[in-house]
Amino acid sequence: MSQFQAAKQKVLEFQAALDAAADNEQASVLGAFTSDTYLWRGMHPFYEQQGAADVAKVFWRPLREAFSPLQRRPDVFLAGSNEVGKDDPGTGKDGKVWVCSMGHFFGLFDNPWLGIPPTGKMVFIRYAEFNCVQNDKIVESAFFCDVISVMQQAGQYPLPPHTGAFFMHPGPRTHDGLLFEDQDPVEGEKTIAVLNKMITDLSELNQSGNDNCPPELLQRCWTDDMVWYGPAGIGSSYTIARYQKQHQYPFRENLKDKVFNGHIARFAEGNYACFFGWANLTNTSTGGFLGMTGNETRADMRVVDVYRREGDKLAENWVFIDLLHYLSMQGLDVLERMRKSLLV
Repeated sequence: MSQFQAAKQKVLEFQAALDAAADNEQASVLGAFTSDTYLWRGMHPFYEQQGAADVAKVFWRPLREAFSPLQRRPDVFLAGSNEVGKDDPGTGKDGKVWVCSMGHFFGLFDNPWLGIPPTGKMVFIRYAEFNCVQNDKIVESAFFCDVISVMQQAGQYPLPPHTGAFFMHPGPRTHDGLLFEDQDPVEGEKTIAVLNKMITDLSELNQSGNDNCPPELLQRCWTDDMVWYGPAGIGSSYTIARYQKQHQYPFRENLKDKVFNGHIARFAEGNYACFFGWANLTNTSTGGFLGMTGNETRADMRVVDVYRREGDKLAENWVFIDLLHYLSMQGLDVLERMRKSLLV
């Protein structure tokens, strides 16, 4: 069994055991699959947690208490060797094996979660989960979920209208995102190559100061009918032209001094690739983005991207941004504002 297949198998066993665990068993399941130095990263308001007991207490138990029965429905599942890191000075790659799972949880929203009032109806929770496997244990995880989407489904949407469209995001158009079997390494190399080219193009754009780049720049790495599935608060866009109008230009024109901080993990397998950072980007709002006024506060964006390649270009992109953390750094605690408004 290859190291990727072994890591995938470990994560699948972990997810199955955790999803089936009773509330009083979650910590023990986490403990059985994770290392003694286990590090878990989560979106606002969960942040970094050390060890199985704290992860179960802070995240998994409250989630399961609010939504039941909770089902995991993955759309993308892949493993790969990390393209970034510091362990190998010669290549800049640490070579650690990571596994990414992305899709939705759904359940009946019967009890409050983070102060969001329950609806008694089905709610979908977009998620992306990264697990690093070493010596048959999960040593690091990152879990991103779209809290603002849950707020919107519960009638508590906290931001101005989306510039894109809001809906429950579908999986890949090709219905082949669950890479449970070994993939041709050559295909993974093609995918990471076009992804790295796209990242280079964006970095050069940041340095150029050109906030209205022509569509030809995106056409280097994207199909004309690309789909960008953005987080709640921003929304999704279809085709390069509408993506630029509905997200790229508002993002670039209303934020300044953008700095790319790098990624914790970036890898590819087959036609799929993904990354996450902690934080990927730092910028300053000049006013307009997410309806915020301008300020001089530097704020971080923790971002997940999952991609599908078609031919020699990227065709679909699922995006998670920790917007609640980004806004909290600028003095706006969206969840606390909601909780106070519900007490009036």
